[in-house]
Amino acid sequence: MGLNSTPSADRVHIGFFGRRNVGKSSVVNAVTGQELAVVSDVKGTTTDPVQKAMELLPMGPVVVIDTPGIDDEGTLGQLRVRKTKQILNKTDVAVLVLDGTEGMQQAEKELIGIFQEKKIPYVLAVNKQDLQQDGVPLAGSLPGEERNAIRISAKTGYQIDALKEKIAHLSVAEDSGRRIVGDLLNPLDFVVLVVPIDSAAPKGRLILPQQQTIRDILESGAVSVVVRDYELKDTLARLPGRPAMVITDSQAFARVSAETPEEIPLTSFSILFARYKGNLKEAVRGAAAVEDLQDGDKILISEGCTHHRQCDDIGSVKIPRWLAEYTGRQLDVRFSSGAEFPEDLSEYKLVVHCGGCMLGGREMKYRLSCAGDQGIPITNYGILIAYMQGILRRSIELFPEVLAQMRETR
Repeated sequence: MGLNSTPSADRVHIGFFGRRNVGKSSVVNAVTGQELAVVSDVKGTTTDPVQKAMELLPMGPVVVIDTPGIDDEGTLGQLRVRKTKQILNKTDVAVLVLDGTEGMQQAEKELIGIFQEKKIPYVLAVNKQDLQQDGVPLAGSLPGEERNAIRISAKTGYQIDALKEKIAHLSVAEDSGRRIVGDLLNPLDFVVLVVPIDSAAPKGRLILPQQQTIRDILESGAVSVVVRDYELKDTLARLPGRPAMVITDSQAFARVSAETPEEIPLTSFSILFARYKGNLKEAVRGAAAVEDLQDGDKILISEGCTHHRQCDDIGSVKIPRWLAEYTGRQLDVRFSSGAEFPEDLSEYKLVVHCGGCMLGGREMKYRLSCAGDQGIPITNYGILIAYMQGILRRSIELFPEVLAQMRETR
């Protein structure tokens, strides 16, 4: 798999921000070496975020995002500004483009404040340095000049390579040491992955969490054995020894649990990805909130991607049905998908999120913090399913600290 096949969630997200007409889109094109953004002298040409996955040396696989001007006006302008602020939730490195003939304005100062509040590393790209040759005085000193700022020209290419190096320096991954499952395995361990092939499965391929888990197992020198749910029992009987663990799709949890001997550790892709995204403890705690649900309570079911829903879709059909059956309550279930995630969650009693395989770590952390700051329990599909089927305790035995927390809370 080449760099261009790297999943979006595993790429560094570089967001370009600034006021209208500071040359932001020109800087994007200069940095990427492509006509990624439309350039015009007309203010507000970029009306919606433009996003492209690409390879950008010296960083490697990235997602470059060109955003509308932060000072856009009117009702539509405010919607664009809101979109720009939403992009910040998935931004790993921010590039704030300034007009070198004007210097720092209030809008930029406010953006820097947001960067600092969200702990987003940023660089100030002071554009239009070429105009100095035409006798136009450039703005003088800038806040953070020595550490964060670099003077460039998108028109002539002046210091564009230096800007890319500066971005690359800031984009060192915070969580480069995290593993999905590899840290739990030894070389030549057998791992059995249960992957149901049903109407909801993508034709001709595995879904991303399954692909990434297999890759992580291979990198550990272990052996992955992939089977369908109805093949598990016979597979376990034919293996030369006891597998290190069984990992299942959440929809097959009940059957797989019944057919996996107690001495074999069992978990799910959803549980592994909750740990990988850093929210396993919170998701386990959130699942227990189903015990407190009452008639009329609002539940948000949120997916990080958009896809064609099948007639028995897990998020929009199965989980609402299982929630109603488990609680015996008339619940008001709402849905969100893709980049849309409510900032105000106060009306909800529980948020049930997908595994977040298509979301970057920063965006997933933002969604978790939205719920946490407002005191709203949040869990994910697989953990909630395991809880309602009475097998969550067994499914987290691989993680003693999480199991201990579960014993304390319930």
